[in-house]
Amino acid sequence: MIYPPRCLVCGGLVESDFGLCGTCWRDTPFITGLVCDLCGVPLPGTSDLAEHCDECLKTVRPWVRGRAALCYRDNGRKLVLGLKHGDRHDIVPTASLWMARVARPMLTQDMVIVPVPLHFYRLLQRRFNQSAVLAQAMARQTGLSCCPDALIRTTHTASLDGKSREDRFATLSGALAAHPKRAQHLAGKAVLLVDDVMTSGATLSTAAEVCLAAGAREVCVTVLARVAKDA
Repeated sequence: MIYPPRCLVCGGLVESDFGLCGTCWRDTPFITGLVCDLCGVPLPGTSDLAEHCDECLKTVRPWVRGRAALCYRDNGRKLVLGLKHGDRHDIVPTASLWMARVARPMLTQDMVIVPVPLHFYRLLQRRFNQSAVLAQAMARQTGLSCCPDALIRTTHTASLDGKSREDRFATLSGALAAHPKRAQHLAGKAVLLVDDVMTSGATLSTAAEVCLAAGAREVCVTVLARVAKDA
């Protein structure tokens, strides 16, 4: 009665905690139907085969499968920015549930969930790593293990906002590494990399390559939102 449930987007009253009102649910760009099997971007039509988008056909991805819960536009963008810059931790339970649902076909029993890391300086500024918070919540949703510090960011890179695809890949080259005391959590395991947003895939590519170099058997990726060309 004191704190009634509120919509995660508009703040209107809803029936249960961590939900969306009918209008915001309708206007939230959930990704359904046919998607690229590597990056999760929505594709037109239907198919019984694993299809790939144009970007993934011309870009080598070091992971084997990928999924995204939302398109990065409209309410999808609002939710990501609220979590990332607005300290909206109330978004995490629902967002992680959406991510766990789309990732479920990729999951294996021995899979370990690993978030994309933040550099120490950026972590001090934000006070938390949104990818790690999502990863830990996904671990609770799926029952899989999570190693939130399996990877470290060795270089304090500039923001990738506004950079071209080529600049993003160049900026991230060599910027991540496996934590020297966490290698045993990656060796021989299937890894599910978690991040909040995928744009070009440069960050996830670097993270996946580090996991494979540390002995991971294979890498899959999942993100809360995927930037699509029509966004």
